[in-house]
Amino acid sequence: MNRGRWVVALALSLAACAGRIAPPAAGSGPVRAGAPKNTAPPIAPATAVAGAAAPAPTTAVATGLRAGPPVASLPVTEEQAEAARVAFIATCPALLRRADLSGLTRNEDWRAACDAASAVPTGKARAFLGRVFETVQIGDGRAFATGYYEPEIAGSRAQAPGYAVPIYARPSDLVDLDLGEFASDLKGRRLRGRIEGGTLVPYPDRAAIEDGAIAGRARVLAWAADPVEIFFLQIQGSGRLRLPDGSIMRIGYDNQNGREYVGIGSLMRRRGLLAAGQASMQGIVAWLRAHPEEGRALMRENRSFVFFRELADAPIGALGQPVTGRVSAAADPKFVPLGAPVFLSLDRADATGLWVTQDTGGAIKGANRFDTFWGAGESAATTAGGMSARGTALLLLPVGTLARLKPMGTDGGSNDGGTIAPPR
Repeated sequence: MNRGRWVVALALSLAACAGRIAPPAAGSGPVRAGAPKNTAPPIAPATAVAGAAAPAPTTAVATGLRAGPPVASLPVTEEQAEAARVAFIATCPALLRRADLSGLTRNEDWRAACDAASAVPTGKARAFLGRVFETVQIGDGRAFATGYYEPEIAGSRAQAPGYAVPIYARPSDLVDLDLGEFASDLKGRRLRGRIEGGTLVPYPDRAAIEDGAIAGRARVLAWAADPVEIFFLQIQGSGRLRLPDGSIMRIGYDNQNGREYVGIGSLMRRRGLLAAGQASMQGIVAWLRAHPEEGRALMRENRSFVFFRELADAPIGALGQPVTGRVSAAADPKFVPLGAPVFLSLDRADATGLWVTQDTGGAIKGANRFDTFWGAGESAATTAGGMSARGTALLLLPVGTLARLKPMGTDGGSNDGGTIAPPR
């Protein structure tokens, strides 16, 4: 390894993930009122694929694949299929140009599905999905899903009494490097920092920023009334500010300081700060407000800090497209081609169904890890804040994907539950 590559590799230890910063895992919560119920029997995870556990795989192909049941056999309603088709159309441009870090697909693999998606007659979306897609389990398919939403908090465009928490735009001195431009095996990895004395150094962490470290280098977009609310808005990655005159200002993720995301819910559980039944976003918020000094110190243990921009419309996901409540989900692009539909069969009826992976998240890492988006409003906050669901994930990939992957040193691969092992 030459010196240049060694420096880049060492710098990776300071890098954080691109994309929306997702919430920590929370305890299970109530089913959202009015949500469509999926009462079909759950799909059982597959037996673990040989070789998938050690060493820890870094992509979907390295994890090993298993052919799932036919798409037509999935308990998907026509309404769900149509919503997924519309979201899929919006993400097709990205599928046709972005490198798939999972190793599962090539850009041209998606062209037939994308071309066909726009010409589907009314009432035929479910048939369309069954015609152009096949299902695949990554590893054993065991899924874990949390939730996120678009919060609405009190804010002001100008600093005023009661509005003292700055909401920062991207700082002028933040350097965001795509390490894939330096080495092909670093595709998808980013490094953030700032230049001091000709050297790239880590960007200030949450505590330093809150203490004024970027004053004069980052424009203040608006001012929040509650430090706890803006902390959780940063975790969600986008939201609405309810201004003093009653109007709404929408803001969305513009970048992050490069520091590691730490889920304070996990810290609180380990330290015994949360009583039984409190391990939800609502329970965490209640504790933080009841213990303001301890809560401030605890929030600072999450060194990640998010910068925003003003949005004209709906929140934007990692593919540059608006995300849709009960349709969009975040996933790890090393295990899911972003834009691919996924069927989640979970122990939460409201989260069981078809989703389209249009986003990423700092805490959404690994195979079969998803974060479901629930939209805006009190109901969305309740559902997302208590979402902690387990079950099985089935990726929907273009027909022929499994057959094409077989020559890579894999074996198996029919649509009857056969296994494609990781390449040797």
